[in-house]
Amino acid sequence: MNVSTKQDRIAEIAEKFKGKALVSLHHHIDLEWMMEACHRVNPGTSPGVDGQTIRMYEQNLTHNLEALLESAKSGKYVAPPVKRVYIPKGNGNEQRPIGIPTVEDRILQRAVLMALEPVFETDFLNFSYGFRQKRSAHDAVDYLWKQLRQQNISWVIDVDIRKFFDTIDHTFMREFLKQRVQDGVITKLIGKWLKAGVLEEGAVSYKDEGSPQGGVISPLLSNIYLHEVLDTWFSKEIIPLLNGKATIVRFADDCVLGFETREDAEKVFRVLPKRFGRFGLKLHPDKTKLIYFSRPPEGYNKGDQKRETFNFLGFTFYWGKSRKGHWVVMRKTAKDRLQRSISRVNDWCKHNRHELLTLQWKMLNVKLRGHYQYFGVTGNIRSLELYYLAVTRLWFKWLSRRSNHGFTWDRYNKLTLEAFILIKPKIYHSVYAAIP
Repeated sequence: MNVSTKQDRIAEIAEKFKGKALVSLHHHIDLEWMMEACHRVNPGTSPGVDGQTIRMYEQNLTHNLEALLESAKSGKYVAPPVKRVYIPKGNGNEQRPIGIPTVEDRILQRAVLMALEPVFETDFLNFSYGFRQKRSAHDAVDYLWKQLRQQNISWVIDVDIRKFFDTIDHTFMREFLKQRVQDGVITKLIGKWLKAGVLEEGAVSYKDEGSPQGGVISPLLSNIYLHEVLDTWFSKEIIPLLNGKATIVRFADDCVLGFETREDAEKVFRVLPKRFGRFGLKLHPDKTKLIYFSRPPEGYNKGDQKRETFNFLGFTFYWGKSRKGHWVVMRKTAKDRLQRSISRVNDWCKHNRHELLTLQWKMLNVKLRGHYQYFGVTGNIRSLELYYLAVTRLWFKWLSRRSNHGFTWDRYNKLTLEAFILIKPKIYHSVYAAIP
């Protein structure tokens, strides 16, 4: 029985015994399962505290995996500390901590993840999109866009959880996990990962809360946590008590709540901090906002009450006029995301301006295409054009600085129109596209 078939079987059992805890999962994890887990580990990932790479580990792969499997099932496995590094956050003013597990730890986490995903996929709700198979950020953006149009949403709560991954309460995490999984081997392994230390600046520290960002198992644990704290609470306890319609969409810890009436929105806005605080989480006081997002009436003018905008997964949602003159919910690239993308192109052009033109041209087209494929939604052509113009100007700027002979616009235009043509903006996600 291959891994995929085993996962299907786990899903069937989880669905059959929905609401009950499964006590035996680890027997599915055998050498073949571990091999598949190893193959799913990105070979380009950075080494952990032991300095070992996936290529080094694969030199004696079968022996290593057999030893790892025996160690995990016997309870002898010791979770090594994760190496902590920092990367800039979207605003550029803060840094996001990332935990880098060892290769062996990454493989074992992947194996456990493969066993747990079929169980919790039967429980997770449809409006939850982050880190789930066959669900993308684009799906979440499209779902929210449709809900805003169809549910007559006039008020929006933009939820921002402060340092979510660093403040997950381990006690609650274990309780939520054991509601569906009571396999001793798996729960003990997760307990070890939660308690594994963090190596930073040569010193190892241990905390009673948090799940390091970067760990393979962390995204699933975060979904399990917020599924209980927010998703089921809002959908089963809050929505039935409201007077008007309401909606919710969540991608990992990014969440938006929508309401038809102001009264409902204000009630939930007041109770949200208490709900999250009960489970050790805090909402960012400046970034969690109640937003007026009602459809403007016909004859709306600038003197009327202003409709606010909000951001979700890199897009700004706002009300705008369609080609036929009707008010519709529109999406455009968020200003900070556009600036960040342009800044990255500037840095790349600066550091690669002496490379061959062919190489630069190919890489810039890769960047352009990737940007269009994510942000290319109906109504966002203007933002795509701004990005395209910025890329063309930045390329010219740095090409003109790679020699003392200068580089004129005439020569640059000739090159980009004849030999090195940069990809023009394109809408990849059109609401007018035919549905197969």
